Amino acid sequence: MITKSINVQNLCVPCYNFCKYCLLSWDGKTIGIDYKRSLNYAKNFYDWLKKNKPDIKFSYSFGYSMEHPDLFNAINFMQKTNSPGGEFLQFDGMKKRNNTELKNFLFQLKSAGIKLINLTFYGNETFHDKFANRQGDYALMLNTFNIALEIGLEVEIGIPVLKENLLQLDELIDVFANKSSNLFLFTPHSGSRGKNLLEQKISLNDYNSMSEKVKKYLNRNNNKTPYEWLSNPPTEVKYRTLQLSLLPSNIVQLENTPFEEVLSYLEQIDNDYYSVIPSFNELLKIYCDNNDLRLYTKKDLYRIYRSKFIDENKLKILDVTDERYSGSFRY
Repeated sequence: MITKSINVQNLCVPCYNFCKYCLLSWDGKTIGIDYKRSLNYAKNFYDWLKKNKPDIKFSYSFGYSMEHPDLFNAINFMQKTNSPGGEFLQFDGMKKRNNTELKNFLFQLKSAGIKLINLTFYGNETFHDKFANRQGDYALMLNTFNIALEIGLEVEIGIPVLKENLLQLDELIDVFANKSSNLFLFTPHSGSRGKNLLEQKISLNDYNSMSEKVKKYLNRNNNKTPYEWLSNPPTEVKYRTLQLSLLPSNIVQLENTPFEEVLSYLEQIDNDYYSVIPSFNELLKIYCDNNDLRLYTKKDLYRIYRSKFIDENKLKILDVTDERYSGSFRY
């Protein structure tokens, strides 16, 4: 397995939403460290990697939202390290701003080099605010969308597809399709709080009931039934991204550990995990239910099947796929 990149992550910023499928902040608590300390550690790691492992890409990220207390310094660092956050920001869960404040903030971001922001709309205004668990969030997001376009920021719109919001999709797409070409539908994940939405996953029949206008925004090549995945299995993965999550419980040890050892540790926990977990294609052969007509991404179905395998075999292993903590992603 080839290590292609490493992401140093600091989940130090609260999110103002509490979405039904939250992946990171599902318990409402931040788990990161002081942001200046995290930037200092990340910079030193980046410098070491660039000198000693130049083939491994580096990135720095933070969360749960983009309301970083030193946002522009963080953006500057991410630009210097070619991290995605140097040009792109996920804009969900931001604090409320009036239109003047929002325009000034977005203009500052554009001036700092941000080129693209992403907004997620869960349905119409009533449904969206309930899903995000915050009154007025839909209005905030819509204002953000319109003002961003007004000042020349590119906006990407993501819309999760659920049984609950199927009848809202045509109307929702009409709001954005004529203003932004960056519009896509996606099937929600089942990680963390998302596992509570398994019964809300759309089926093949639900997909077929959609209008052609809606269908074109959902990538069916990436969203398939288990049988469709089994019938045309993807190629086996060759690469991995390692993730180092900076926590109060590990930062002192990390600061006193050579980066070579940190890298080896992350590679080892990835090796240990996947030495006992079958590949996606192998798990498909074990667990594929031909009667399950729900649509899954590969990442999500693999997540579900791994959990089944771990539970059935009573495995006691570190879950390197929990995106809040140190671990890895294979692709």
